[in-house]
Amino acid sequence: MWWLWILGALLCGIIEVMSVSFVFLMFAIGALAAGIAGAVGANLTIQVIVFIVVSIALLVILRPFLKGRIDRSSGYVPSNTDGLIGKTGYVTEAVGERHGRIQFSGGEWSARTEGPTLPVGTEVRVDRIDGATAVVSALDPASAAPTHPYGDSIS
Repeated sequence: MWWLWILGALLCGIIEVMSVSFVFLMFAIGALAAGIAGAVGANLTIQVIVFIVVSIALLVILRPFLKGRIDRSSGYVPSNTDGLIGKTGYVTEAVGERHGRIQFSGGEWSARTEGPTLPVGTEVRVDRIDGATAVVSALDPASAAPTHPYGDSIS
């Protein structure tokens, strides 16, 4: 009869892998303990008592600890691109709402802006990274204004 407990433990383990609730894990350990009790010669009543006591004890003592560890670790995990936000660079190909290029952080990136088109040479700040594109804004809003070919600003 002990092998049925082991089979039950395996089944509970499989369910736990799919649910990650730590309930079926406690039942799996309880079933494993009952299976060990059965393998060493305990009768069915003792096996059931071992299953119930071990499962309840683990549910009360171990599950809250494990659940707390998982809940604490499931917060926002920053990525490498988060370190690029706020960095400055300059426009190498005019940056508009759909495309452009900037030089920053040791390389050239595709970029776009949510404001006016930024001409070549404008100093920009990275507001966020959207996929592989830097979303930027001009450091000096006056430098983002389009210029007349003869150097006069268009008002």
